Amino acid sequence: MTRGHYDVAIPTDGDDETGRLWRALERLGVELKESSGGRHALLEVIARVNSGLLVDEVLDHVYGSFRTVIPFDRIGFATLEDGGRTVTSVWSRSEAPEVKLKPGQSAPLAGSSLEKLLGAGHPRILNDLVAYLGQHPHSETTRLIVEEGMRSSLTCPLVTKSKQIGFLFFSSMRPHTYERVHVETFQQIAGQVAAAFEKGQLVQELMRLNDLKNRFLGVASHDLRHPLTVISGYLGLLASGTLGAIAPAQLEVVSAVQETARSMVLLIEDLLDVSAIESGELRLERREVDLPAYLWASVVTNRLLAQAKAIRLELDGAVPTRTVYFDAKRIDQVLSNLISNAIKFSNPGTTVRVGAREVDSEVQVYVVDEGQGIPEAELSVIFTDFGRTSVRPTGDERSTGLGLAIVKRIVEAHGGRVWVDTRVGTGSTFAFALPVR
Repeated sequence: MTRGHYDVAIPTDGDDETGRLWRALERLGVELKESSGGRHALLEVIARVNSGLLVDEVLDHVYGSFRTVIPFDRIGFATLEDGGRTVTSVWSRSEAPEVKLKPGQSAPLAGSSLEKLLGAGHPRILNDLVAYLGQHPHSETTRLIVEEGMRSSLTCPLVTKSKQIGFLFFSSMRPHTYERVHVETFQQIAGQVAAAFEKGQLVQELMRLNDLKNRFLGVASHDLRHPLTVISGYLGLLASGTLGAIAPAQLEVVSAVQETARSMVLLIEDLLDVSAIESGELRLERREVDLPAYLWASVVTNRLLAQAKAIRLELDGAVPTRTVYFDAKRIDQVLSNLISNAIKFSNPGTTVRVGAREVDSEVQVYVVDEGQGIPEAELSVIFTDFGRTSVRPTGDERSTGLGLAIVKRIVEAHGGRVWVDTRVGTGSTFAFALPVR
């Protein structure tokens, strides 16, 4: 038994002192086995709670895992609502043919036995629910679970360090089920459920706020894009002289405003992309794409940008001759972003190379520059929203700070991954991998 082996064959014959001792050891083995199983199951629940699962999932796990350890035929979970004035059932599972006490049913807390129980902070055991109902005929919740077939119950108040949560109810179809149970086990379960509920509320609130943020960004960006596009168009007409000649000083001002308007449109486009991706509205239109031709087209498209800074943009010759399945428009957005970044942070006279390689079941596309490199301490921010490093563009180009965050989201939406290898003073290699299929 000291080694954790509780199913030991013990001779129990005889009514003498030795026989009674063997039988006592046998009962001890059963109790130790049950206690050990309870601890193991409890540790599993704690692990589930700490892994971030919502309260419903934790309760489902409790119901499925504890049946062999602690006795119950029903578990109910109720929370305090309306500023703590109302107790509302929010979750229940039962072995009864018909569940009578269902989620959504409420009762006032004031003047109830639960109010006293919450104040005491200790579990309550009712070993004969039928007798209790006879003494408290106005208890609607007791009547309902008695009609389900429950005959005894153990109720645990749920309390965290910050607030009172509600109650966890264990019920059994047999009377006197909880006469000899270890109440501490139920208290530990209740404590973990209370923590899970509090964590779940925080997670759900964060999800709600994140959704609100995405909707706000989508609406605001969409409504700003059209007037800015109109402004850019008129500024272009002024700069080109279509509306009449303007003085050089005026042209300089118009050009500066036009560049600012372009930057704002770029930021709005990036915000719309972030909003679409995070809200789940990004739709990928995958198709078979010839990889060498696709990469060559991207290099040709971006060569004018490189030539403007006297930078060579080349395609590595060893591109795998194969087709890959992805959204060509979105991956072009990824590749163009990586190429323009490489050009933006490289000095004139250097080379930017684009290439690809096939590794196992994925294709890895890379963009290599001979630029400034990125300090190791700043790598954690480069794929985050508005993440910026101390490295500055060599041509005073502007950046929204969202490009690499969008790259990461698009690649991961394809089931891929993105990373960077860099060394200060030598350059950087940005790469992303996509599944072959």
